[in-house]
Amino acid sequence: MTATQDTTQISTQITPQPTAPHPMRGSTRALLTCAVLTTPVFGVVSLTQAFTREGFDLLRHPLSMLSTGDLGWLQIGNFWITALLTVAGAIGLRRVMRGTPGGTWAPRLLLVEGAGLAAAGAFSMDPGDGFPAGTPLGAPAGMSWHAMLHMAAGSVAFTALIAACFVLGRHFARAGRAGHAVASRLGGLALLLGNGWAMSGGRAGSLTLCVGVLVAMAWVSVVAAAKRADLMGDAGAFDTARR
Repeated sequence: MTATQDTTQISTQITPQPTAPHPMRGSTRALLTCAVLTTPVFGVVSLTQAFTREGFDLLRHPLSMLSTGDLGWLQIGNFWITALLTVAGAIGLRRVMRGTPGGTWAPRLLLVEGAGLAAAGAFSMDPGDGFPAGTPLGAPAGMSWHAMLHMAAGSVAFTALIAACFVLGRHFARAGRAGHAVASRLGGLALLLGNGWAMSGGRAGSLTLCVGVLVAMAWVSVVAAAKRADLMGDAGAFDTARR
C-alpha cells in the first residue's frame, strides 16, 4: 500500500460521512405542517361562506350553522378536514414535545379537540333565525337530537382547545419563554370568554365565539410552526433523541 493510499484511507476514517435524513424527522415535519394549516383552512373556508352565503349574519349565526342548507356539505367537510389536520398535528407535537412539561397532555387535548370537530361535522345544527335563507326568524321551537349532539361535540372540542392552550402556557413558562407562555394563556382565555359570552346569550355572541375559536386555533398553529422550525434547525438532536 502506498503512502497516498494510506493517507486517503485515514482521511476517509476521520472525516464525518453524511447521514441520510431520519425518516421520522420528515414525517414529523409533515405532521406539524398539518397543525399549521388547521387555522387557515378552517378560517378561510368558514369566513368565505359567512360573507357570501345568503341570509348568514355572523352577528347572529354561529359558524356551525353553515352546515345547514344546500351548501351545508362545505362546512361539514371543513369540520372533517380540520379534524384530520388537528389529529395529525397533535401526533407531530407529541413527537417534538416528548419529555418536556406539557409534552403529554397538550397533544392529548388536541386529539380530543380533533375528535370533537369530527363529531361536530357528523351532527349538524338545526336551521334557525333566518338561515338558511327562507327559514323563519327567531330560535327554533325545539332542538333535534343531532343538534344536541353537535352542541355537545362543540363543547368538548372548545374545552379541550382551551385546556391545551393553558398547558402550552405551562410548557413555555417552564422553558423560560415568558412571551410564549403569556400568548398561550391569552389564546385559551380568548376562547373561554368568547364561548362563555355566546353561551350566556350575549349580544353578538356568535361573533365573539368565532373570534375566540380562531385566536386559540391560530396560536396552536403558531406553536406548531415554531416547533417545526426548531426541528429543522436541530436535526441532529432530533435523530439522537429518536434512537
